[in-house]
Amino acid sequence: MTSEAKNYLQLHFVVLIWGLTAILGLLINISAVAVVFYRTLFATIILFVLLYYWKLSFKIGFKEFLKITGVGLIIGLHWILFFAAARVSTASVCLVGIATCSFWTSLIEPMMSSRKVKVYELALGILVVIGLYIIFSVEFQYLEGLIMAIMAAMLASVFTVLNGKLTHRHNHYVITFYEMMGAFIGSVLLIPVYLYYFDTEVISFLPHAWDWFYLVILAGICTVLAFSMSVKIQKVLSAFVVNLTVNLEPIYGIILAFLIFGEEEKMSLGFYIGTGIILLSVLCYPMVNKIMKRRALQSDVIR
Repeated sequence: MTSEAKNYLQLHFVVLIWGLTAILGLLINISAVAVVFYRTLFATIILFVLLYYWKLSFKIGFKEFLKITGVGLIIGLHWILFFAAARVSTASVCLVGIATCSFWTSLIEPMMSSRKVKVYELALGILVVIGLYIIFSVEFQYLEGLIMAIMAAMLASVFTVLNGKLTHRHNHYVITFYEMMGAFIGSVLLIPVYLYYFDTEVISFLPHAWDWFYLVILAGICTVLAFSMSVKIQKVLSAFVVNLTVNLEPIYGIILAFLIFGEEEKMSLGFYIGTGIILLSVLCYPMVNKIMKRRALQSDVIR
């Protein structure tokens, strides 16, 4: 197996794990902000122990500390919106909203990296918007959850692009450690805001017996393992490729959600048509990207 194939395989494994995240968020009987609070707290502790055991240096410099923890704040807000979206809609609707990452990345990555917008990336992003329009039209009762998930996707594209730059300067586990620390700080700061806007919700910050088990899985596997692997993969794969592959998360997540929750996750035909259009962009990208690279090489040869 080539190194490129290995990286893609690892990326799909990460996306499969992330497909489980929304489901765990629904199984845990505490508020969305509390889920992020415990998730990032446990992840920070686990990573601290691992880095100390592996004797990796924690030193990154004050400016880099501010940058990485700042990215962590964005991640924390992303996760709060993500879990809140699943709570007010369904796991399937939440995951489809997250699939708009590729659209946002096609706009955000060029702006943050000073490269030209690739027309075919933007076209694939527009394909995602068309799929969302269809879903909006048939699943309007989940509008609030879908909007929150789309906002979470926008934040995901931002921190993915930023991580693409950080991975070339620091160890991926060190980056994840400080980002989880920043996300934890962010969750603490957002608790009063969450309470203000969701004061009608019965909020519990103390997990029950099974909640602790799910939180450990969420922190250990879905965060420390999967997130660290995703940061490492970004050393060799572009942010757009990573986020486009993340669009497969709804497929994995919807299948898992249907197996676990059954009829609760059954949606209308229009929902699945819209989802299919969104996921079509994932299947199109590798082929279109290969064709465009080949044309670019041919153009260089002619010159």
